[in-house]
Amino acid sequence: MKTVMKLRDLEGRVGQEVAVSPWMEIAQDRIDLFAKATEDFQWIHIDQERAKQSPFGSTIAHGFLTLSLVPKLTQSALEVSDTKMGVNYGLNKVRFTSPVPAGAKIRGRFTLAKFEPLDGGAQLTWSVIVEREGGDKPVMIAETIARYYV
Repeated sequence: MKTVMKLRDLEGRVGQEVAVSPWMEIAQDRIDLFAKATEDFQWIHIDQERAKQSPFGSTIAHGFLTLSLVPKLTQSALEVSDTKMGVNYGLNKVRFTSPVPAGAKIRGRFTLAKFEPLDGGAQLTWSVIVEREGGDKPVMIAETIARYYV
């Protein structure tokens, strides 16, 4: 279920988990399309037969594919209802801590790490943990920065 909040209400949520996205499947066709878009054709991502012999037992998603899905995971988890727009401002940290096998489902957990008022809005730093359904540890941990304008 999507969390809907006003920007001013988020200020009091620093240090708290604010939203969790629904599960999202990472199918092989999405991995293949990402490989084409980025020209990253490493066999562990696209060669299903060869990947069966890898330590992972199948193809895995690119780490940067997982990272690129953070905006989608955010949009499906959280709406800041009183803003005109939000923009990605950057990243402080990113770690790819576990593989995402083709066909796995992932979701994002969003904890507000910092709230900084700006003229016309606020800059929010989010601690984002992306987990894999059935996984024993996160697949990605990141600190993202977004600006929201009212």
